[in-house]
Amino acid sequence: MHIRKKIQNRLARKRRIRSKIRGTAKRPRMTVFRSLMQISVQLVDDEAGKTVVAVSTKELKAKPNIEGAKKLGTAVAKKAKDAKIETVTFDRNSYKYHGRIKELAEAARSGGLIF
Repeated sequence: MHIRKKIQNRLARKRRIRSKIRGTAKRPRMTVFRSLMQISVQLVDDEAGKTVVAVSTKELKAKPNIEGAKKLGTAVAKKAKDAKIETVTFDRNSYKYHGRIKELAEAARSGGLIF
């Protein structure tokens, strides 16, 4: 029962965050997924329903730790620049803004993304 409540709370946080965030073609939503095995980032245009850019630690052959999150942040910033995207809306996807998520966001900012 406790696990079910944890999942319900996480999904409620996710819905609450997503109700306030929308991605457009000019300013896509940068959504983060974190698991024990990988971290992945997508830049999503919600109006068209398409993923513009996607990068994961799996394809970078990096571990899903803080160092891997930094590499992922710089890689997503570089791919976004190649796709002519400069500003994004950050969607932390029910995760707290600390640790791997924070390092990923700061690396993306230092790579040139504005959010």
